[in-house]
Amino acid sequence: MTLEFEKPLAVLDNRIKELEKKSSEEELKQLKEERAELQKKIYRELEPWDRVQIARLGVRPTTLDYIYAIFDDFIELHGDRTYGDDAAMIGGIAMFHDTPVTVIGHQRGKDTKDNIYRNFGMAHPEGYRKALRLMKQAEKFKRPIICFIDTKGAYPGKAAEERGQSESIARNLVEMAGLSVPVISIVIGEGGSGGALGIGICNHLLMLENSTYSVISPEGAAALLWKDSTQAKRAAETMRITAPDLLDLDVADRVIEEVVGGAHEDVERQSEKIAEAISDSLSELTQLSADELINQRYEKYRNIGSGQSFN
Repeated sequence: MTLEFEKPLAVLDNRIKELEKKSSEEELKQLKEERAELQKKIYRELEPWDRVQIARLGVRPTTLDYIYAIFDDFIELHGDRTYGDDAAMIGGIAMFHDTPVTVIGHQRGKDTKDNIYRNFGMAHPEGYRKALRLMKQAEKFKRPIICFIDTKGAYPGKAAEERGQSESIARNLVEMAGLSVPVISIVIGEGGSGGALGIGICNHLLMLENSTYSVISPEGAAALLWKDSTQAKRAAETMRITAPDLLDLDVADRVIEEVVGGAHEDVERQSEKIAEAISDSLSELTQLSADELINQRYEKYRNIGSGQSFN
């Protein structure tokens, strides 16, 4: 899929394919260099709506992609011990640089069949209860918690509401605020509404460069503000939902640079960048006592946006 802002690259790609057939090596080399420079320029000048589109790409790496690239000996754990298992929320225990950790995250599918199984990464109440069960287990065994946020939002269906969707998310917010172990949350794609926040109360919030984090989608905001969902691009610019904006507003603590072209262009290299950021956060947070971790988390959310202009 070619995104709107990538169309100049597609033109060069077609020319490169034509030259490859003709075996014009010198011109081909020059054209590839021209393409690489153009790609860098485009990705240095992305607009908010461009980043929204990148965050939503189906080929973007998922939580499981990063888990298997970053952690060792991952063991997935299932079920909330109340209703059932939720494939849209995964979690388990793993090793990170010889340190046992608990890893939790939203999981999207890779194709239509997988997306249906994963409910497109939109978790049910049992998903959030499973996440909380694993967090409390991590606290008991003094394991740091690492969460990967990647969802349009919690599933809004009738059955989910009947099983306590709002209550399950609210309980997670309360419980996460008081956890006595380090909590690091990383937004790797879309971070939408309470569905994202349900595993997002943390000591450090990290965001990939082309991820988004917001209370509502740009389309939803446009429909509410201007009664016109086609104004989504305008809403994305107004809402300040991109990683650079949220770093400026003290919502995010660090923006993790993406490889040129987006995280999907080189999952291995992107995983290395995320692992470096996790390591830096753990080095800082593991120096704090349980009370200091709770206080640091409290102060973080008390001070979000302080002194910043929201105009």
